[in-house]
Amino acid sequence: MKENILEILKNLHFTEYEAKAYLALLKESPLSGYAVAKNSGVPRSRIYEVLDNLVIRGDILVSPGNTPQYTAVPSKELIKSRRKKAEENFELAEKSLEKFEGSSNDRENIWNITGQTEILEKVKACIFTAKKRILLEIWKDEYEELKSELKQAADRGVNVTIIAYGEIVSDFANVYHHYMGNKITEEYGGRWIVISGDDSEVVAGIVSLGNDSRAAWTMHVGLVMPITEVMIHDLYLIEIMEKHKELLEGSFGKNLVNLRRKFSIHPDFKKHYVD
Repeated sequence: MKENILEILKNLHFTEYEAKAYLALLKESPLSGYAVAKNSGVPRSRIYEVLDNLVIRGDILVSPGNTPQYTAVPSKELIKSRRKKAEENFELAEKSLEKFEGSSNDRENIWNITGQTEILEKVKACIFTAKKRILLEIWKDEYEELKSELKQAADRGVNVTIIAYGEIVSDFANVYHHYMGNKITEEYGGRWIVISGDDSEVVAGIVSLGNDSRAAWTMHVGLVMPITEVMIHDLYLIEIMEKHKELLEGSFGKNLVNLRRKFSIHPDFKKHYVD
């Protein structure tokens, strides 16, 4: 049990000697330096150096005199202090590192992402940083993986709009079901995902190939703008189909099949992006 506590204290940036001295004082205080060495097993030649470090850091207190006495800061107070310091360090690191981020370079590069899990993690990062609007084109399979993050975004005031393939139901997002639904998978042979965050960041790719899934992430305006606008035009078409489906299918066939056939270059009328 004591060995476990020592390892825990080491994770809080105690040295082994510091951890042993603190535990000795936590068990019995106040003690002289000699008594701490005796009770903790810290060599007498090192004990005062160790105690001085703990005092400077605020982990123990010292009462000066002919024979200084030492006492441990209570464990709850120690943890509270460590947590506050860690949060301060994280905040400082976040602000400092932002200054070194190559935001201008980010807007010129296109980054490849391989693997379904890795793609979804990048999508989650995009969701996390969005402040105004998320446009998301997604199948139900991947939606379930991202539902929690999307709800958190909606809760902080982000407008979440989803172009859904399959039966996606949400009480926090605007959901537009694609008029072809799951049938479109037969044509494309796989599922894709596209997200636009605040019209400034895009992740787009195929996510149905497991570890061989491929996607790209970019802030390059030359791609962010057209991809975002294609998604918006999908929304236009979905609303138009809802209001004028009979008229449009009368001109272009069921689910606008004649239009899709007209602009397909494949004799079998199927897409081959994932072959």
